Amino acid sequence: MLIGITGTNGSGKGAVVEYLVSAKGFSRYSARAVIMDEIRARHLSKMDKDTMRDVANELRKERGAAYVIEQLYAMAQGEGNIVLESVRTIGEAEFLKAHGAHILAVDAEKQLRYTRISERGTDEDDKVTFEEFSAKENREMASSDPWDMNVFGVMQLADAEVTNDGTLPELYLQVDAALATFK
Repeated sequence: MLIGITGTNGSGKGAVVEYLVSAKGFSRYSARAVIMDEIRARHLSKMDKDTMRDVANELRKERGAAYVIEQLYAMAQGEGNIVLESVRTIGEAEFLKAHGAHILAVDAEKQLRYTRISERGTDEDDKVTFEEFSAKENREMASSDPWDMNVFGVMQLADAEVTNDGTLPELYLQVDAALATFK
């Protein structure tokens, strides 16, 4: 089974992927890793979300709207159950669906998502005001450029959506229900 994960910032995409890997035996492939490798290859000094978005957009603009996910798909060939994290453009979602993948969207209430990213504080991008968080999210949600992020559009194409407003066990039950519909 091939699953592409999409969703809003701080919604718990990583928790869903971790569950699929640890409890369900999926192999994980991350768009972030592909983009970070490209940032290093370009010898760019910043490794923040803005740089990642800019580099990913340049790659997609030059090589096609599905380029990043195509790279992950190629890396995953020969694996059994695969989860690709994270689908951000319509072209990526369409590519995956054309190859038999299911798209799973993850969302949560906006204030809760902001609280989560603020508390995790894993990088400078997590240390923002609610207004900055909202502005960044708005830029990623609905671009009309095919190479730019359109998380809302990808979520509309999802085969299932989980809402992560509760506990992890509650989230896992939703993921299990989604997996049952994918089979």
